[in-house]
Amino acid sequence: MTPIHALLARIRWDREFGRGEFAIGYWDRVARRIVRVPLARVEFDPANRARLTAFEADGSVHEVPLHRIREVWRDGELIWRRPAPRVRVD
Repeated sequence: MTPIHALLARIRWDREFGRGEFAIGYWDRVARRIVRVPLARVEFDPANRARLTAFEADGSVHEVPLHRIREVWRDGELIWRRPAPRVRVD
């Protein structure tokens, strides 16, 4: 599986692959659900490659660590999904 940082870099820097409308789905710990944000409403901080800033439609701003990104969509089609966490059995 492609790591999320590699996929985001490819979307941003590979012209052919990066064509289309992309969105990310990240796990919102407060709402306890996946929130989808268009990639056009996301900013990357070159000083901190482990997170991004998502600007929500309601005007709220969220700092999102890359490990909370669960899905990536391209033109409405799911192209990447983080595997579900393993349940530990003792």
